Amino acid sequence: MNKSLYYLLAFGVGFVIAVHLAMNADVGQKIENARAANAAFWVIGAVVAVIIWLASPGRAAVTRLKEINPLLLLAGAMGAALVLAIAVIIPRIGAGATNVLQLAGQVIAGILISQFALWSSPQESITALKVVGVVVMVGGAYMAVML
Repeated sequence: MNKSLYYLLAFGVGFVIAVHLAMNADVGQKIENARAANAAFWVIGAVVAVIIWLASPGRAAVTRLKEINPLLLLAGAMGAALVLAIAVIIPRIGAGATNVLQLAGQVIAGILISQFALWSSPQESITALKVVGVVVMVGGAYMAVML
């Protein structure tokens, strides 16, 4: 697959993330317990992830998890905490503001992760143009949320 298809896929994933987070927040509001909604989403997600893993080649890869730094596995806990936080935030400031601010944070984190080639990311240097892009993004986020 060429890079442009991956770019399109990443854009689609961003769209799905916004929908997923809003749905989780809505369930939390409807049952009046964001923590229970978050737990339900993660249980369902875990079941689906196991089904996908069992249905695909490379099932033996799980045996190599013992070779992984255990701190990297905290990403699952981080994900659960993030989704819970967003389920609490969306009803208070709205899905638009939540996603715009989240995206601005992701852009900043993304260029730093790439700059230092962290967590299997290819190294991409921060350039003046990227800094301008971040400034425009943060300014746009401010305008979208505050004005």
